[in-house]
Amino acid sequence: MRVLIVEDDTMIGESLREALRGHGFAADWVRDGRAADAVLATERFDAVLLDLGLPQRSGMQVLTALRGRSDMTPVIVVTARDALADKVAGLDAGADDYLVKPFELDELLARLRALGRRQAGRASTVLEVADLRLDPATREVSRGGRPVLLSAREFALLQALMERPGAILSRAQLEDRLYGWGEELESNAISVYMHQLRRKLGDDLLHTVRGLGYYAGPPKDA
Repeated sequence: MRVLIVEDDTMIGESLREALRGHGFAADWVRDGRAADAVLATERFDAVLLDLGLPQRSGMQVLTALRGRSDMTPVIVVTARDALADKVAGLDAGADDYLVKPFELDELLARLRALGRRQAGRASTVLEVADLRLDPATREVSRGGRPVLLSAREFALLQALMERPGAILSRAQLEDRLYGWGEELESNAISVYMHQLRRKLGDDLLHTVRGLGYYAGPPKDA
């Protein structure tokens, strides 16, 4: 999941970005409303964490402009404003969720997972392809009931593929899911992680389509 953090507090912004990256998210961060407008108009994100009290342009203005463009990117308002009127205004303006600071990271992660489920039309967090099972909540992976230990990037890549079983995802799409701005990216990184996943999970459910990308599921010619 690629997440944009819109937060003017340096300590909060940096800590959120690093925490999310540590949990396998591709997390990027901007510090003011005008920068958020520019980025959201040109790049795609799976979710936005939006503070309300921003310089240049308020979070409410950013949210209103986003929805005014018919952009339905999920937004969680993350703010210290805990008055009922602020919550109602944020949700009525188009926010999908509202989280009051201070908050526990586990709660934020759970809310992001819930957004992901709703976007994909799933009732359950757990992803399954044949006997391959991935649980984003517990970060556990198993094949045929046998636990498999994956690195954060391997887990993120596998999750991206299992969220859309059978769909071919390009290298660029997968890189967007795994890497935020400024993170070092080697040209063959996706190929390396796919090789590692196949070594740990077998190669019968993880496939490469030359020139197009990768997918999880039974072979398409089966």
